[in-house]
Amino acid sequence: MSRAVRNRIAGLVFALAIFVIDQAFKDWVRNGLDLREVGLVEILPFFDLRWTQNYGVSLGMLTATSVEMRWILVALTSAIALFVFVWMMRERKLVDIAALALVLGGALGNIRDRFQFGYVIDYADLHFGEFRPFLIFNIADAAITVGVVIILARSLLSRDKPDPANEPEIAPES
Repeated sequence: MSRAVRNRIAGLVFALAIFVIDQAFKDWVRNGLDLREVGLVEILPFFDLRWTQNYGVSLGMLTATSVEMRWILVALTSAIALFVFVWMMRERKLVDIAALALVLGGALGNIRDRFQFGYVIDYADLHFGEFRPFLIFNIADAAITVGVVIILARSLLSRDKPDPANEPEIAPES
């Protein structure tokens, strides 16, 4: 088995792990803590668990105001997840595959929520007094964000060095 195939299998296992952790935590928040009824659990002075039903996608955009819109969002996000999966299966480097696995695992977690409940369960509230640098989020959102940041950083900061064997020889001038 080639290294690229092993890396892709590791990426699939990583994506599955992100999905399982996200769903387990959402189940605990929903059923163990009963956060929907409790509403708020203060963890630290700057971090709370707060029940939120997110009917939109990133930053609350494309809010599903109808059943039809809900299923359009499921279809749209599923298509994006499929694109990420295909992209991941074409990559060879573990770091690129891991970043895409973060995005895929997180996307699948949020797709499952929207499919099952009609909304995504968000609960993590990072705040500094009244200042909130992020909207309330979940593990899937964090995984997607970290994955996208890694992908962007690698595309902006890393350059493949040209292979000297492929460079044409330049004849010295006489």
